[in-house]
Amino acid sequence: MLGVYSVVISLYLVAIRIAAIFNKKARLMVEGHKQTFTILRDRLVPGEKYLWFHAASLGEFEQGRPLMERIREKYPHYKILLTFFSPSGYEVRKNYEGADIICYLPIDTPINAKRFVKTVRPAMAFFIKYEFWQNYMKMLQKYEVPIYSVCSIFRPNQVFFRWYGGQYYKVLTRITQFFVQNERSKELLATLNIHNALVVGDTRFDRVKQISEQAKQLPIIEAFKQDSQVLVAGSSWEPDEDLIIPYFNDLKNWKLILAPHVVSDSHIKNIISKLNCKVVRYTEATAENVKDAKCLLIDCYGLLSSVYRYGDISYVGGGFGVGIHNLLEAAIYGIPVVFGPNNQRFQEAQDLKACGGGFEISDVDSFTKCMDRLIRNSEELKESGNAAGTYVNSRIGATELIMKAIFKE
Repeated sequence: MLGVYSVVISLYLVAIRIAAIFNKKARLMVEGHKQTFTILRDRLVPGEKYLWFHAASLGEFEQGRPLMERIREKYPHYKILLTFFSPSGYEVRKNYEGADIICYLPIDTPINAKRFVKTVRPAMAFFIKYEFWQNYMKMLQKYEVPIYSVCSIFRPNQVFFRWYGGQYYKVLTRITQFFVQNERSKELLATLNIHNALVVGDTRFDRVKQISEQAKQLPIIEAFKQDSQVLVAGSSWEPDEDLIIPYFNDLKNWKLILAPHVVSDSHIKNIISKLNCKVVRYTEATAENVKDAKCLLIDCYGLLSSVYRYGDISYVGGGFGVGIHNLLEAAIYGIPVVFGPNNQRFQEAQDLKACGGGFEISDVDSFTKCMDRLIRNSEELKESGNAAGTYVNSRIGATELIMKAIFKE
């Protein structure tokens, strides 16, 4: 099976180099891989102990971040090496101050894996969620480096549990300790005779709690909201906006804060053209001109996690595309969360639906019924918000459980 894996990796390497000719993201990845060993040569400090964290992309980084920062705070003698596979993670977090060295992780070939591990000689290695690289893990095991799988989650349809995955699952046997999100993951690993799994939950709950405690006070939002009730729609795509805007155009006594996923000028203008009320762009807003506006458009990045605190209902976009965005950022503030149908892969979506803090909608009709019910029934609105907030707060603590297990605290 390792031979098949090597062939697949080789084909992927060829494909990404071809794609780099035409695609900017692929080009960034190829160029980044070329720079990795130069970065390591220039920045590794001889004699220091490095903990290696690997995140495929931005979402996995956010899961690993609470653990990185807790280790840095409590055990400052360790240095942190952070690697990314995707440009969408590296390009956003390449200047993250919580790590000492940040670079791309080269493709998982035997040569790259041997060179990387021999160069870094990490004291421990942490792979976030779905990251299981055969050659890197084989080399780490050879050099007796403890390997931790953090926030991993397993499902029956993954290759490890299929009839043809009999050899591939052996990569899992190289893991020193799994820190899994739920009991089902632990049970699935047990079917492979793997029993070194500890159920700790998801460190993202710790992260959103931290974010909420550091939320910015936004005077412009406060001037806009005043005493009104507000729907905050975050990370919206056009299919989401095509539900929200017509409903909002007919909605009296509520205001809308819309933070689209894409903030290009053309997309912002397209949104404005569909609204039949006074709209102010956040980058053009003043405490005066937002007072009588009915819609505030967040046309910049970096504010959404703080904006949700001003909402009475939240809508989180992406559920009509590749998948919903971060529900927890909204739910932490104790407000109901509405989202689209593509949410099956997201445990928090299933949990929020089950506890009454989240609501799945699939079309105009279901969206209208959901919103009408929440808006017209203040008691249900309050109860659903409380359920969402309780759900998030009850699951905080995964980071400390991991710390206790690793460092024997």
